[in-house]
Amino acid sequence: MLNGKCALVTGSVSGLGYVLADGLARSGANVIVNGLCEAEAGHKAAEALASEHGIEAVFDPADLRSHDEIERMISAAAARFGAVDILVNNAVVRHFSPIDEFAPEEWNTSIAVNLNAPFHAVRLALPHMKRKGWGRIVNISSYYGWRGAENRIDYVTTKTALIGMTRAIAIETARTGVTCNAICPGTVLTPAIQGRIEGLAKEQGLPVEEVAQRYAEERSPVGRFVPEADVASMAVYLCGPASDNITGTVLPIDGGWLAA
Repeated sequence: MLNGKCALVTGSVSGLGYVLADGLARSGANVIVNGLCEAEAGHKAAEALASEHGIEAVFDPADLRSHDEIERMISAAAARFGAVDILVNNAVVRHFSPIDEFAPEEWNTSIAVNLNAPFHAVRLALPHMKRKGWGRIVNISSYYGWRGAENRIDYVTTKTALIGMTRAIAIETARTGVTCNAICPGTVLTPAIQGRIEGLAKEQGLPVEEVAQRYAEERSPVGRFVPEADVASMAVYLCGPASDNITGTVLPIDGGWLAA
């Protein structure tokens, strides 16, 4: 379905990002894996995708806090694959702290990675997409793009802003063959969430399994975590031919959390 397309997924060496990259590779796209990690780990992640799906996959270690690094990454992708046809802005950092105790450097890091990086990636990839008359931009927002929460001002702010960015891009690109949509997952059992659950279990002196089940039930009427593969399937659909007329849309995948 996506044979010959080049997909860049930020923050994709592990976790949800890797599953997103895997879904696109499974659909035939060549993939650029990105993340801050040891080079060996990044190259292994790319090699695994290439080997399993018979596509080209490369690792790019661009630090998304730097727009110069993002520019280098987009230029390298264009040199190798002709263009970034599919851009999935997935990378995220988050901190847990009350507003009046929030460290300025942590705020700046969250703004840089969660918001500035998607802007620069779109800014740089879009000219290539427009020239080809086809492109797909998928921004990974969150349930917290719709709702507030205590002690996570950076995450709520940036995920909400990412929805606004999605709509603005969609209007600007409406007649170019490029679409831009946002996906808002509910609680996905990523390594970060797993670590948070393990921390809560330790604090409360309870089994991790019990805390995990309660954590999921408090956040979803269906009482379970959202599988990473389900988020990837939605992203792949938004990149396929059936989604030509879907743009500027914000799609929750949250087990009914928003509806509750």
